[in-house]
Amino acid sequence: MKKPWIWMILGGLALAAGIYFLFFNTYQPAVLEEDGIEYHSRIAGEHFEVWDGESWQEKKIHGVNLGMGKPGAFPGEAAITKEEYKDWLEDIADMNGNTIRIYTIHPPAFYEALKEHNEKTEDPIYLFHGAWVNEEPLEETLDAFDEENTEDFQKEMRNIVDVVHGSASIEEERGHAYGEYTADISPYVIGWIVGIEWYPFMVDETNKKNENTGEYEGELIYTENAEPFEHWLAEQMDTMAVYEKEEYSWTRPMSFTNWVSTDHLDHPAEPLEQEDMASVNPNHIKLKGSSEITGQFASYHVYPYYPDFLNLEEDYTEFIDHRGEKNNYAGYLKDLHEANDLPVLIAEFGIPASRGKTHENPFGYNQGFISEQQQGEMLSSLYEDIEEEGMLGGLVFTWQDEWFKRTWNTMEYDNPDRRPYWSNAQTNEQQFGLLSFDRDKIKVDGSFDDWKDIDPLYETETEALWMDHDEKFVYFRIDRQKDETPVLALDVNPNQGNKEAEHIEGVSFEEGIDFMIELPDKENARITVDAYYDVFHLDYREDLEEEEAGADSGVFHPMRLALNRELERPDTGEILPFSYYETGKLRHGNADPESDSYDSLADYMIDDETGTIEMRIPWQLLNITAPGTKEIMGDIQQEEGLTAREETEGIKASLLLGEKQDDVYEINKSLPAQKDGTVPAGKMKQYTWEEWDLPEYEPRKKESYYILQETFAD
Repeated sequence: MKKPWIWMILGGLALAAGIYFLFFNTYQPAVLEEDGIEYHSRIAGEHFEVWDGESWQEKKIHGVNLGMGKPGAFPGEAAITKEEYKDWLEDIADMNGNTIRIYTIHPPAFYEALKEHNEKTEDPIYLFHGAWVNEEPLEETLDAFDEENTEDFQKEMRNIVDVVHGSASIEEERGHAYGEYTADISPYVIGWIVGIEWYPFMVDETNKKNENTGEYEGELIYTENAEPFEHWLAEQMDTMAVYEKEEYSWTRPMSFTNWVSTDHLDHPAEPLEQEDMASVNPNHIKLKGSSEITGQFASYHVYPYYPDFLNLEEDYTEFIDHRGEKNNYAGYLKDLHEANDLPVLIAEFGIPASRGKTHENPFGYNQGFISEQQQGEMLSSLYEDIEEEGMLGGLVFTWQDEWFKRTWNTMEYDNPDRRPYWSNAQTNEQQFGLLSFDRDKIKVDGSFDDWKDIDPLYETETEALWMDHDEKFVYFRIDRQKDETPVLALDVNPNQGNKEAEHIEGVSFEEGIDFMIELPDKENARITVDAYYDVFHLDYREDLEEEEAGADSGVFHPMRLALNRELERPDTGEILPFSYYETGKLRHGNADPESDSYDSLADYMIDDETGTIEMRIPWQLLNITAPGTKEIMGDIQQEEGLTAREETEGIKASLLLGEKQDDVYEINKSLPAQKDGTVPAGKMKQYTWEEWDLPEYEPRKKESYYILQETFAD
């Protein structure tokens, strides 16, 4: 029998071994060598393969794109920390994502975090590394062959090769990551995807300006039947492949970024000239020499709602997918796959879980006004379409919400210099992520514990009004008797507004009101805006054929967002009318992410027992352009138009109570109290807040994360 001290020694050794394995053991990737060239991944038929040390293993790509944005910083500030990268990589792995894609060089912390993560697992996360092109010079010159464009791009590609091999020292430059790059992640880079979504006018002009360029014949890449822009692109890809071969004796699969707007298919129903004016054809770019060892693939960004031909051409809208259902996305994927001699990776596909909407899809796969649950279900469906078509796989756009982004139908209504400092629920481009940063300070859920430390703005024995805010919403709580119908009157801009409202009887205001929030029941709540202060009306009144708005007219408009200008379908001559939707309609539901009945699109909730209402309104719906600095839309009807800006001291609010008869509200009481039917300006209290630069935020995995987790595990 062993003595107790022997057991103690053996136990200690076992514990030490476990600790050593946990903290010091590393999994080393397997690498092959052929003719002096190292590699670990290759294209084999219609799939990627990675070498495990004994045999080639098929790798179906399912993962995410990872940008450089985070709350409080523009992407060029490279502000994501190593701890954040480590947490995100763990979360992506837990979601069963096996691949990520980045567009440009990240700070050294990313590469260190990826190396450390992969060395502690037998299932590494592989990386598609992009090479970014500076868009502005390309759009200014409209000529890719411009010497400055080419030199800048080639310098970037050489830096990227050095970075992934852990052998780069990049000097500080505004708008770019920099530092000492010592983490060698080259065995985890499964492929290059160079370039950006090419601007069709630039591609077209490059081809016209350089029409006698001819074919490209490089050391590792050449062209056949190439247009001039394809010649230029092949030269850049060759530069990168040759540099990695000469400096590091490495090769890996290669591709370039492409998208629907520059595919090489014909789209006869496309109404916008630029969406079908130029093509960049991967079939015209070929590999030779050591690059043939690992192969080539095509990569495209494909979304289900844009360009417009996807929603118009009957070959797509009537296409029957593997489920037996109409599916324009699956129809396009089929055509795209058949048009390419190379295997195809869908390098971006996405659905934004946002309140604001920008484009519609005939089957509901819209760009916006999509809940987190719908986002997950739709992403899973799109990924199944990608798999069914036999693609290499797909990468979701994107991992994290990006507050710095803009969208065409809201970008004129905010301050571009302040976008990263608040979360705009109306801008769908900010909400594509599977990871949210919104604090949800007040849980709009019918429970009122969140308000216990907040003093009411107004209070009587039977009624009260509270207000609060965070980086995304202005919050309201209304206490009232259940038989009273509430209307909130809000004064944001102190220099204008309606003193009366056509649809509100029994009350007027000494100081003008800019917005009315009507809450008659669970189905018909909405926010309306003074016609004079309606940015949508100013922007599109010619399309709407509406008359110019006058000051203090008593007219309140529904709040709307544009979806498309009037278009003509070229193949049929059909006129597609100007389209928009009412974004000011408010949705009843539970907005607590911890609730089983969570609805991320919920705006308000009415407690059935007490009649108490909780509500959250996006800052932009109140014409607040930068809440952190209290900047608002000014007098938009004057010369400055939509660029007019002022600073507000806060939001004045009045709670009106009465009943609704047909489309008119009969008001019998208000907070503050009326005087001869008028709410005195001096008695309206103002909700104000502290200005901020760096926002508070709380990372939270969206419902869509957990749905994709199951999809990727299948």
